[in-house]
Amino acid sequence: MSDLAKIPVTVVTGFLGSGKTTLIRHLIETTEGRRMAVIVNEFGDVGVDGEILKSCAIPDCPAENIVELANGCICCTVADDFIPTIEALMQLDPLPDHILIETSGLALPKPLLKAFDWPAIRSRVTVDGVIALADAEAVAAGRFAPDVAAVDAQRLADDSLDHETPLSEVFEDQIACADVILLTKPDLAGADGLAKAREIIAAETPRPLPMIEVAEGAVDPRVILGLEAAAEDDLDARPSHHDGPHDHDHEDFDTIVIDMAEVESPGDLVRRITRLAEAQNILRVKGYVAVKDKPMRLLVQAVGARIRHQYDRLWEPGEDRTGHLVVIGEHDDISEGAIRAILMPETRAAAE
Repeated sequence: MSDLAKIPVTVVTGFLGSGKTTLIRHLIETTEGRRMAVIVNEFGDVGVDGEILKSCAIPDCPAENIVELANGCICCTVADDFIPTIEALMQLDPLPDHILIETSGLALPKPLLKAFDWPAIRSRVTVDGVIALADAEAVAAGRFAPDVAAVDAQRLADDSLDHETPLSEVFEDQIACADVILLTKPDLAGADGLAKAREIIAAETPRPLPMIEVAEGAVDPRVILGLEAAAEDDLDARPSHHDGPHDHDHEDFDTIVIDMAEVESPGDLVRRITRLAEAQNILRVKGYVAVKDKPMRLLVQAVGARIRHQYDRLWEPGEDRTGHLVVIGEHDDISEGAIRAILMPETRAAAE
């Protein structure tokens, strides 16, 4: 198969809650006439994003073309998960015209790009481009910057220490690997926040990159597909904190899955998650719950104390109405007991 016949792959990266699934859903629905396939990577045992995408499957991207890889970061499970998945997509009939990969919000994109040099797939696929989503409000607020006070304290103790926080390293690696930056949540950031986010990101990029403001994932597919970047051949221009011998350590982050009984109302759940964000350093909450006397399932997406929810589908007849919320935070900053006490106070009361 010649280079011209390689199937293009777009890698969509970006931190937790930046809007990757929303973007891919938009691309699925707007790339008319182009057969799409999607690989969704979740950090944790319970997959949420893959189910969301499968719910919007269309003839050009049927449900069987949407593959979910859960319970493992794709950048760390290349041989076990990613390569076999790509090979399986290569067996589809008809073949996809384009493949989208949504990485976990904690994934480093560069190790994934290196996998495209594997002989088993190099002759058949190419990385058309890496699209990094950046939550403009979060960037402007400095949520991905190192803790300055902690850095100063460390310098006094030992100036040989690596002063970067895991959070900032992941964000910077994602930005450094990109071909295009999408600034999401522009309405929440405002004009001043967008300007500040652009300045912060420009300082982190190893080369000038286009930055595009995108609300609700609505971007013309022609802008971000068909870049022909062949990113797997351009790795030196995409530096990483982990280019050396140090491994990408997911022990810096914890994922806790909470099984939820029915809640009284969406407002009741929002209040619990808000309290959780105030009490614990929570990066992300996502999942679904059952609301008392409501026939539809409530889908929940939260970044810190910023919470969105909507009814996404009817509960199936006989389906277990137990909800599941995935809570993600930095390892040293969250407590499973405290999370359960806030999200499930009735369970604690019953135990007492």
